[in-house]
Amino acid sequence: MTLYPMKRKNLILRVLGLTVAGLVVVYFCLPYYARQALIHLYPTIDDLDLFERYTVHAADSCWDWNESVSYNSYRLDEADSAYLSEMKTVSFLVIRHDSIVFERYYGGWNDTLTSNLFSATKSIVSMLVGVACEEGAIGSLDDRVCKYIPSYNKGLQKEVTIRNLLTMSGGMDWDESYASLFSVTTHGYYGNDLYELVMKLDVTEKPGVQYSYRSGETQLLAFVLEAATGKTLSEYAEEKLWRPMLAGQDAYWLLDKKGGDEKAFCCFHTTARDAARFGRLMLHKGNWNDRQLVPESYMTEAMTPASYLQNQWGDGPLDYYGFQIWVMHYKDQVNPYMRGMLGQYIIAIPSRDAIVVRLGHKRSDEYVREMTTDIYRYMDLAMKILDGSDGN
Repeated sequence: MTLYPMKRKNLILRVLGLTVAGLVVVYFCLPYYARQALIHLYPTIDDLDLFERYTVHAADSCWDWNESVSYNSYRLDEADSAYLSEMKTVSFLVIRHDSIVFERYYGGWNDTLTSNLFSATKSIVSMLVGVACEEGAIGSLDDRVCKYIPSYNKGLQKEVTIRNLLTMSGGMDWDESYASLFSVTTHGYYGNDLYELVMKLDVTEKPGVQYSYRSGETQLLAFVLEAATGKTLSEYAEEKLWRPMLAGQDAYWLLDKKGGDEKAFCCFHTTARDAARFGRLMLHKGNWNDRQLVPESYMTEAMTPASYLQNQWGDGPLDYYGFQIWVMHYKDQVNPYMRGMLGQYIIAIPSRDAIVVRLGHKRSDEYVREMTTDIYRYMDLAMKILDGSDGN
């Protein structure tokens, strides 16, 4: 009678041991990106040390924002404060007339810590395309991708143009899923073979007909840029945008492997104050202190919805997306903005000569058409702050 419990215990331990051994075998049979995803789980804004990276060096001298005479005089009410906390905000910044009106950091964050901008990075890639066109490295937005990457010519691939990629109408077979272990997006973020991944994907829809958000099309756009300019994305961004904007500190672009390719669809790291510089570029249509960094005509088109395309639901013309830049219809305003998957927002408000930057760990899961509801809350808050600082 006393031996039975001992036998049962040994059996349980044996089963557990075999189960663990089986899981270990399964784990090592998974592709590299899936193993990395299991280790690190869902992406976070402070992922800088998880990946190899290139440094996008700041200039020797820095142009900095002024502080408004009403700097941080606005007092958040209880509801707004609770909402910022609920959404795990780390930075909230409101700038008007080049002066910071409101600046708050949470959760140990400050104005020197960098955050992954996630998909707001796509807008940076778009601006670099505008520069390459102005310089003649890219002949025309209507050039086909295969002109720059000859191997991109399988089936409908050979019909895809740079304009198609800019407007997310390239028809690529890309599954924009962030929670699936085996999605192509997970592969792109955690994998070490971005170029091979993107090049092998078929084009399954006729290009230039309907908008459909696909991160892979931004990545392909980056490969076109590199082929056209002969420079890495980081080198080109440093030379054409980051140093000319006199950024406050170095930025970082995450790579798929050491010496590899930048994750162009997701992974530019910078501070809230430096992120706001892209908002200033949008406000001034590519001009920085009387120097035209991105052609004005390009920026105007980039911040205008590509209405010649069908929207993602196919029920009307596209009215919220230009060249990798979102267009927000808020009350009586039309505001270009950059956005990332965890609520990274860089918003230009031309009617108020203002910029809003919000960085954090979370965004709302509730959508109103193409926008999540959190962005409306941030805009409402920004308007209250700006109204309270009028004249300052």
